[in-house]
Amino acid sequence: MSEHPGPLSGLKVVEFAGIGPGPHVAMLLADLGAEVVRIERPGSPVSNPVVERARHRASVDIKSEEGKSFCLDAASRADVLIEGFRPGVMERLGLGPEPLIAANPRLVYARMTGWGQEGPLAHAAGHDINYIAITGALDAIGRAGEPAVPPQNLVGDFGGGSMYCAFGILAALYERERSGRGQVVDAAIVDGVTSLMSFFSGAGGRTFLTTERGKGMLGGAAHFYRCFACSDGREISVGAIEPQFYAELLAKTGAPDELAQGQMVPDNWDDYAEKMAALFKTRTQAQWTELLEGTDACFAPVLELSQAREHPHMKAREAYSERDGEWHTAPAPRFDRTPGAIRPSDDDGAEVVAGWTKG
Repeated sequence: MSEHPGPLSGLKVVEFAGIGPGPHVAMLLADLGAEVVRIERPGSPVSNPVVERARHRASVDIKSEEGKSFCLDAASRADVLIEGFRPGVMERLGLGPEPLIAANPRLVYARMTGWGQEGPLAHAAGHDINYIAITGALDAIGRAGEPAVPPQNLVGDFGGGSMYCAFGILAALYERERSGRGQVVDAAIVDGVTSLMSFFSGAGGRTFLTTERGKGMLGGAAHFYRCFACSDGREISVGAIEPQFYAELLAKTGAPDELAQGQMVPDNWDDYAEKMAALFKTRTQAQWTELLEGTDACFAPVLELSQAREHPHMKAREAYSERDGEWHTAPAPRFDRTPGAIRPSDDDGAEVVAGWTKG
């Protein structure tokens, strides 16, 4: 048995180096035991040692005949191929799904793009902010009367992109157990984010779940579901939606009695938020944390990334670990019998492929 079996041990993956969600998909699979050979341009530096961990690197000029031959051989032996080029690029290289799946009918060919393989925008350049803009997700984030706020690239690249691509790969592998055949997975960020928005699409116009900026309960309009500044300038978050949790929040903080009535009346939210803001300004983040953390007030301090690593709960979960001077995130999700593991990368991609049995 492998030193780090993981639930995906034995899965052979070819990754064509890219940026954003593609490498993250490969990291997710590698963390859970898959053997990932990352095909890179000669001389490519490691741009992100955390996301690019657990790889068997192969320096290959895929435009050369020798490089193309290596890629064809690797794909003929692999279970999964991941690429994130614009539509048509792999076809022009002679590495599209048609010849590769013909040579290896069990191959799951995953295509990670922003716009998808078809549609008027399929060949246009774009980034996370553009993909979440046309799905309605970006419009829902920010304050009323102000421009929308991009949530880093978490919602598009990773939420709607890599997570759905990994999900699609595993679904295709499951189906292959019955049919014996691979298939193409068209993982488009616009599709994934649209799926993420299903909760709001199905809300049926309910006021509480509107995505209109400044009005939605979950978008920061409600006084019981937002962030507040403390006396030291740091912030805390509260999410006391349910009546019993809201009552706990009011009791623990000593909020004005009038806030106990009309919690779910949107017309009260602005006024109540001002009162809560004044209240939270009376203590530091640390003081509020000492008072509220671990209670049913639905509370957490807003931490910087470096602080998150040191939080007692995150440390107890071993959510981060330091390897060679870098802070690595733990593999997720967790498994009791076949846990994932953080593994280093190596430049032995060609040797690894040579050791794979042809499909």
